[in-house]
Amino acid sequence: MKIGVPKEIKDHEYRVGMTPANVEQFVSLGHSIMVQSQAGEKIGFSDEDYIAAGAQIAISIEDVYSFADMIIKVKEPQEKEYSLLKEDQILFCYLHLAPDPKQTAALIDRKVVGIAYETIHDDKKRLPLLTPMSEIAGRISIQAGANALQMAQGGRGVLLGGVPGVGPGKVVIIGGGIVGTQAATMAIGLGADVVIMDNNLERLRELDFNFGSRLKTVFSNPHNIAEEIKSADLVVGAVLIPGKKAPKLITKDMLKLMKKGSVVVDVAIDQGGCFETSIPTTHSNPTYVVDDVVHYCVANMPGACARTATIALTNATMPYALILANKGYQRALEEHPELLDGLNVCHGKVTYAGVAHDLGYDFVDPKEVIKKLALV
Repeated sequence: MKIGVPKEIKDHEYRVGMTPANVEQFVSLGHSIMVQSQAGEKIGFSDEDYIAAGAQIAISIEDVYSFADMIIKVKEPQEKEYSLLKEDQILFCYLHLAPDPKQTAALIDRKVVGIAYETIHDDKKRLPLLTPMSEIAGRISIQAGANALQMAQGGRGVLLGGVPGVGPGKVVIIGGGIVGTQAATMAIGLGADVVIMDNNLERLRELDFNFGSRLKTVFSNPHNIAEEIKSADLVVGAVLIPGKKAPKLITKDMLKLMKKGSVVVDVAIDQGGCFETSIPTTHSNPTYVVDDVVHYCVANMPGACARTATIALTNATMPYALILANKGYQRALEEHPELLDGLNVCHGKVTYAGVAHDLGYDFVDPKEVIKKLALV
């Protein structure tokens, strides 16, 4: 298979879809790889490294898309990439379609085979390609929140860990999954007073057992959220409904209960955000203020630690990419239900129920789409 790896063009996005080590593995199996020049330069993967691994280097992004049967990248295609996509081309990356009608319409129009990292499940219904970035985003959320609390960033001047004689800051984390757990680990490590909220009692029991008295657990409902954020210095939104828009758990009215100069970090922003006042931001301009509350809503948070994130991500994605390359997408999707879960759009049809529901499209069973393609 011909595989293209374009350079990411989202603001301050330095992750790359394949490392030279990945390229070497694919080339050894007979696949052809074309990498856009300087795709990994910022994180220590030079063009020479890719050439040594067996890749071709393309000067332009147009050459990469024109060459490839499958595009492997990190972030969803940006608007200037839409016209480069080809019918029947596999797009293997994060897509986050539910809050993005423009991208969804473009992928439908171009009739691509869009397989989203974030909706692939394993046999235990976990999200193996989302997990490594959730781990990183959870940890970064505390670093970013701690920085935003500084006076120079518009925050209220609270040091999360406190100092002898001065109590620690309070961190409230809404969502007890991968992001929330990693955020709690970091916040506890800094010495903060940490509360984690979830509406799954079994998960709260697990967190209580794992963290003990270092972590307070509170059942998540509107009343309890409102009570907890009143005294919070930092609130982290860490909720996820795979493939669907995030629920709005902090409303505009609830935000007014928070202290002046407090901070909210919305890790769910890729799926539309879980605060009503959330608007996607970039690493170039990461924060804004609403009702005296600093908002950090960067839509590619793991990109801040792009080398770590690239290696962690490709460790997870490459086994699935190899299945697609070795078998072709039709056979791969037929034989691997976990990959079929990742199919969001295919030949002009929306094949993921959450996306169809949130954006008002007719849902088409992915099994039926693949079955029809097999007959062509």
